[in-house]
Amino acid sequence: MLSIKRVPTVVSNYQKEETGEAAAAGGCGRNCLKSCCIQDARLPLYAFKRGEKVGGKELPLLGCKKHPVDFLDSLVLGEWEDRMQRGLFRYDVTTCETKVIPGKYGFIAQLNEGRHLKKRPTEFRVDKVLQPFDENKFNFTKVGQEEVLFQLEASNDGEAQFFPNVPIDVENSPSFVAINVSPIEYGHVLLIPQIFECLPQRIDHASFLLALQMAAEARNPYFRLGYNSLGAFATINHLHFQAYYLALPFPIEKAPTKKIAKLSGGVKISKLLNYPVRGLVFEGGHSLEGLANVVSEACICLQLNNIPYNILISDCGRQIFLLPQCYAEKQALGEVSAELLETQVNPAVWEISGHLVLKREKDYEEASEANACRLLAEVSLSEERFQESHCSCFSSHCIG
Repeated sequence: MLSIKRVPTVVSNYQKEETGEAAAAGGCGRNCLKSCCIQDARLPLYAFKRGEKVGGKELPLLGCKKHPVDFLDSLVLGEWEDRMQRGLFRYDVTTCETKVIPGKYGFIAQLNEGRHLKKRPTEFRVDKVLQPFDENKFNFTKVGQEEVLFQLEASNDGEAQFFPNVPIDVENSPSFVAINVSPIEYGHVLLIPQIFECLPQRIDHASFLLALQMAAEARNPYFRLGYNSLGAFATINHLHFQAYYLALPFPIEKAPTKKIAKLSGGVKISKLLNYPVRGLVFEGGHSLEGLANVVSEACICLQLNNIPYNILISDCGRQIFLLPQCYAEKQALGEVSAELLETQVNPAVWEISGHLVLKREKDYEEASEANACRLLAEVSLSEERFQESHCSCFSSHCIG
């Protein structure tokens, strides 16, 4: 078994109580989402319009053009700011210094000392992408109701609707949008599909489509969603995506690509060129569901082949980056330099995409393109392993 030790990121104010009696209590008395507290609970509900054509006339899929009222975008930000005013975050992320590192990639560095926890590291297994859900460990049913912003689902009548105060239908296991109490950027939230199903951290078709629909419905080019598999720096084995606003292009979004395939459903698959991490880019298609199906099939294939990976959902759900990685594996094998390990940078989706969250002032002051490339070079699969992973999922479209 391969494992690494790291301090887990605190995404909920109730996560730190997951020891001893608090864990055994299962959240009782804490206004959590478990059966002890959920009865008669109510939350806002946003029901988005179902879209069909990626390039057609369906409103959620027109890309990132601004509309008179981008309600989901306003809802996320309004509710997030409300939680900030109520003091639910561990620190004020708006005070974190950020700079663009000089160089051809334009890596973005942030000094976020609030994420540097002086806690005892926890051991995480990194050689098994698919692991069963463990209700005894922290999961999102244990967060406080005040940390949940709203429920999210598809509308039944084809029109977007908002209900400010509706009961939580536990039997139908709604999807929730909640805050991350250790934000990386403004508006940092968690999308938790079908929360009461207690799904482990693995991609499936329906959940990935929900993530794309959220990106499309927000209609904001600065709003991206990310996903980390187990073994690729997900630390909570309960299905979730992350999302936040960054008013700059991610370096990976500017990277050149080479088309390697166009599938019958219109989805184009490309590979990244001249970027420190090897990866695939998916875009186009006749429908959002078709695009979601292609990408989720690739993710399922990687999962079955036990290959850790990260995903960036960009361009309002129209562009997806799939990034298999091996940093945690190298770390477990003792193949990562002590210099890199001392930074405590865990290269998950945001770091791989070029937004480097640094926890020490020394690393922020010394941030350079060379240092960033040195880190990302340890993340990327070799050309041979990357081609093998690609060919196993798209046997008729192997990279040349």
